[in-house]
Amino acid sequence: MDDSIAKYDGVWSVEVPYASSIENDYALVLKSKAKHHAVSTKLFRPIKFDTNELVIQYDVKFQDGIDCGGAYIKLLSASPNLDLKQFNDKTPYTIMFGPDKCGLENKFHFIFRHKNPNTGVYEEKHAKKVVPELESYFSDKKTHLYTLVLRSDNSFERYIDQIKVQSGSLLNDFDPPVNPPKEIDDPEDKKPSDWDEREKIIDTNAKKPDDWDEDAPATIEDESAVKPSGWLDDEPEMIPDPAAVPPKDWDREMDGEWVAPQINNPKCASAPGCGKWHRPIIPNPKYKGKWSAPMIPNPNYKGIWTPRKIPNPHYFEEKDPFKSLAEVNAIGLELWSMTDGIAFDNFLIVDSKRAADEFAQETWAIKKEAERLADPKAQSVVDAIRETYNEKPWLIFVVGLVCTLPIILCCIYMCRSPSKQHDIGMRKKTDTSTPDDSHVHVGERNAETEELEESGEEDIVQVSKGSGDESTANKTGSSRDNSAEETPDESGETEKASAAKQSIRKRRLRKE
Repeated sequence: MDDSIAKYDGVWSVEVPYASSIENDYALVLKSKAKHHAVSTKLFRPIKFDTNELVIQYDVKFQDGIDCGGAYIKLLSASPNLDLKQFNDKTPYTIMFGPDKCGLENKFHFIFRHKNPNTGVYEEKHAKKVVPELESYFSDKKTHLYTLVLRSDNSFERYIDQIKVQSGSLLNDFDPPVNPPKEIDDPEDKKPSDWDEREKIIDTNAKKPDDWDEDAPATIEDESAVKPSGWLDDEPEMIPDPAAVPPKDWDREMDGEWVAPQINNPKCASAPGCGKWHRPIIPNPKYKGKWSAPMIPNPNYKGIWTPRKIPNPHYFEEKDPFKSLAEVNAIGLELWSMTDGIAFDNFLIVDSKRAADEFAQETWAIKKEAERLADPKAQSVVDAIRETYNEKPWLIFVVGLVCTLPIILCCIYMCRSPSKQHDIGMRKKTDTSTPDDSHVHVGERNAETEELEESGEEDIVQVSKGSGDESTANKTGSSRDNSAEETPDESGETEKASAAKQSIRKRRLRKE
């Protein structure tokens, strides 16, 4: 057996992952640690990159996280000599895509191999690094969906869990770029021997000043400082703790002489200081350090030399790298990993992002929801309420009552009909005249107020009727015609009717 093939001794298995949240959900699982793994399969039909869109998608779950290893796939280039039994790291591929990690370096690969039209040699083009932090995708032990979208306009997009993490162009966002530069540095051009790139030089004419003392220290004692009054020279800053006693199990012969722990001297607390006093250290005003000649602009400075440019003899212009990609007729996983238990599932290659999204909703989205429900730390509010109801249904009733009671009371208050009598009183004018009374127009009065006020007037007339029939006669004016014929009894009743009539007139005048 070829040595290049013999090293691929890692074990694969199609099984239900032990960390699966869905019953009988089979996946392709990498089973070995610290081994090389390779597995591949032919496609039902080749990919020729002649469609408007191409989508590559699959999901991965690091059941135990991962320290060092890859989980990327390769789209293998079609070739008459392609033998999947000999699949290894040297097998030509067209696209490599997926996550990879080792140590602190997290990667999300997208590499395509482009054929140089001048030399016929294939070159790897690496997409620029994805900006979002990737660590959680390797460590959270959940299933993640990886999607690559290529389009015929040479644009591309990368998604993780259906969230776009990068977009760009096959022409502009790869290293090295697809198209080489039109001009390159002339390899035969040499920098002239007299070319001076030094922007500044030492002033050779400068002299050290006579008063420059290179030996002066950077700091000195402050000679003007005076010891503070009350300084306790004879008192140490730390003293043995007088309250301390040796431990009961202290053995002088075994443990040596016991020494009490040190504590701050309480006498120093009220004094400016204790112990020997020293003058404070201050910067030396005469310090200048070692003298060196100053730098001055270089009169011979010519700038940084660069070789001249010449036309690139290997230049070519690839206008459509998408359509120039090599045909694909197989896919494979060629991985080395220090971690086992990596589960792969739901590989998909289609010509529509919409179709890929629909497929993801029927596969990965179900896994995601099952994993969420299986994780007690990630329960939603609805799940928490449901669980609480099952355990303590009375608590839900109490919370619901407390929340709905204020709403019910507000509705009752707002729906209650207002008091008509109070409304009338607020709308009526007072007996005291106001400056704008003469400017109020009768026609502007509220129709409802007029109706209510006249209803009140009718009540007053009805009360007057209670005095007798003669009151009614007085209200209509008949009392004036028959005043001479009134009897003493009728006179009293007439006076009452007259008073009621006067009250009605006052109210009408007030209203007007």
